[in-house]
Amino acid sequence: MKARIDAIIQRNQAEYLERLHPPSVGLIAEMEEYAAQHRVPIADREVALFLEITARAISARRVLEIGMAIGYSVIHLLQGMNDDGLVVTIEPSEEMIARAQDYFSRAGVGGRVRIERGKALDVIPGLDETFDLVYLDAVKEEYTDYLENCLPLLRIGGVVIADNVLWGGQVAGEIRSPDQTASTEALRLFNQHLIHHPQLRAEVLSFGDGIAYGVKIK
Repeated sequence: MKARIDAIIQRNQAEYLERLHPPSVGLIAEMEEYAAQHRVPIADREVALFLEITARAISARRVLEIGMAIGYSVIHLLQGMNDDGLVVTIEPSEEMIARAQDYFSRAGVGGRVRIERGKALDVIPGLDETFDLVYLDAVKEEYTDYLENCLPLLRIGGVVIADNVLWGGQVAGEIRSPDQTASTEALRLFNQHLIHHPQLRAEVLSFGDGIAYGVKIK
């Protein structure tokens, strides 16, 4: 979730874009309220919609997500996939897994999600399957390692999306507090690495908290 509505773009533009989208309802609204109350980092609404649209546009059948939290992005991804679609999601927190499983059950998508318990850099090397889309939203200092570990699993023409890559604007400006230094510097390096990666055609999009978007070309 973004720190404030105008962290990336001007406030009047951000408010306009917020008004374009109808309010969330039902289970999605409940998840957003839970995340806000308990300070659980979930994707911004526009980012979650972008994931759904991308999954639909590329006819994704297999998606790998790094960082599940309460499963908010998983449900959006599945909304853009056919009934035989599967999201493989990695999450180390048993508390988050339990909460997500409850939401998946209530959404009727539990059979279309496979949760891999553990830290992503420990789990990814053990995966032996091909994905259409990879979504990164976990430890920012590990983004570059996630990318390099996931690329062999991504099909040619597949898409990689990474969230929070503008980090409240800090990657392009002043780091606001010492505890943000490591993550900000890591994201600066990741953005450069992604944009110039020989296997990708990629760019950074300035919505949400910044989205990196790349297509695997070789």
